[in-house]
Amino acid sequence: MQSMPAGQNKKSPASLTRAPAWRDLAAHRKTWQDRHLRELFAADPQRFERFSAEACGLLLDYSKCLVVPETMDLLLALARERDVEARIADLLAGKRVNTTEKRAAWHTALRAGHAAPREVRSVLTAMRAFAGTLREGALKGVSGRAIRDVISLGIGGSALGPALAADACAADGNTPRVHFVAAPGEPLTRTLASLEPETTLVIIQSKSFSTRETLLNARDVRTWFQAGFAASDYGAHFAAVTANAEAAHAFGVPKERIFPMWDWVGGRYSLWSAVGLPAMIAMGADCFDDMLAGAAAMDAHFAETQPQYNLPVLMALTGVWHANFCGMDSRAVVPYCPGLELLPAWLQQLEMESLGKSVSRKGKSLRHDSGAVLWGGAGTEGQHAYFQMLHQGTRPVPVDFIACCSPRSKSSWGTPRSEADADTHTLLLANCFAQSALLAQGVTTADTTAALLSGGAGEREAARLASHQALPGNRPSNTLLLDALTPRSLGALLALYEHRTFVQSAIWDINAFDQWGVEHGKTLADSLLPEFSSPAATTAHDASTNGLVNYVKRMNPANP
Repeated sequence: MQSMPAGQNKKSPASLTRAPAWRDLAAHRKTWQDRHLRELFAADPQRFERFSAEACGLLLDYSKCLVVPETMDLLLALARERDVEARIADLLAGKRVNTTEKRAAWHTALRAGHAAPREVRSVLTAMRAFAGTLREGALKGVSGRAIRDVISLGIGGSALGPALAADACAADGNTPRVHFVAAPGEPLTRTLASLEPETTLVIIQSKSFSTRETLLNARDVRTWFQAGFAASDYGAHFAAVTANAEAAHAFGVPKERIFPMWDWVGGRYSLWSAVGLPAMIAMGADCFDDMLAGAAAMDAHFAETQPQYNLPVLMALTGVWHANFCGMDSRAVVPYCPGLELLPAWLQQLEMESLGKSVSRKGKSLRHDSGAVLWGGAGTEGQHAYFQMLHQGTRPVPVDFIACCSPRSKSSWGTPRSEADADTHTLLLANCFAQSALLAQGVTTADTTAALLSGGAGEREAARLASHQALPGNRPSNTLLLDALTPRSLGALLALYEHRTFVQSAIWDINAFDQWGVEHGKTLADSLLPEFSSPAATTAHDASTNGLVNYVKRMNPANP
């Protein structure tokens, strides 16, 4: 691995809330009391052209955000004051931007093509060979039968990214089939019930090879294999992705099937590494390369494009505006694109694990909010559920709508497969655009009154119902349009969100690459485990935790 450049010894920017641009933005926010998106669109026929940008096969329409030109000027001034461009350069150069753990967050090097470090290229070559052998049916189990099913055991970043990519980009009738199991116990049991040990391969995904949930599943699968054929042969049905090769080999994984990863690859940024092996098996090595190329194209755009035209920067800044100045501490991500149903779950880890911090990079308590609660799901289902709250609830929620110009074709990546596909896709687009327009424009009481009267309601009935049917509007959203859902556009989309997250961390002066809340949770869980098998009453924790553990022990006296 080429050596990592040393981190820069720059002073952190002054307190954010005392920054001139921050104060200017706070003052500017007061001018929004009487502004409504309905009037802004009516007053500016060029608003879409003014507030949209395009790169890497993606169009960002942020004209429905609560911004005017002055807002964007002030947000860009804030980015300059926070030294965002220098922070971006540090990230992309492999500087030690993870300050608490004193290491880089160099996931962009994983998709740098010929410019990637030698070890990265070597691992990709090994992944391609392994995935190709599997997909060609040439990888045999101990019985001599071809591997038909692959189970990926991993949790968090070792599961969310690969599962999303496989779901979005695996071809129809794909062989072998790839299954993802994260939680221990019943999910694995259900998966194994339909598989045969002789034709199944298991990939254990754990950076440390000590993730408790993953190893529980791995041991259960090993027992399943041992029941199906000689105990000495099960290693032929295992592979692993880990930074702890010794532990993987001791578990029984053959050395030649252990794919390495490095400490400068964070879990939520690891899809681009060997963690993506199950996705490569599902979609094929060429498609995986296309996904890496799409992400690399977004990296280049992020590095080279001026902030006012830079998609990740624009999304980050409008997000800061809505969260910190408009009081919107939640946001929804709503894909109207088959294959992206898992995107909100992937983004929840990316954003909330990265931005859920309450101290600065120097460990000082923040005087401003950071991050936002992220949620969402497929738009077709959501508009029959939580969209009611989006339209008429008392808490406005910014939304990212995501759609594709062309319907997905898993066989040719972008060409409609039938007239029915095209019709379904048009319906998706119509719903997506209608929901974003309605959130912005709303429906006035006068409009609902007129509609009720024209529909035959009397004046008294119209007056009674009009306010119930009115929508306030002025609810912000972005719309991201992909040319089509292909491996390349998926790579660009995911890299866009990674960089959006980093820019917000730079604005808020927090470390986006550690997760001490997660680590402390694991430590406490480990300390609790022996309590369940101890015959003595639990007393070492707070009253609630003690009470809960003791209640379980009383309800399950034979529990080991």
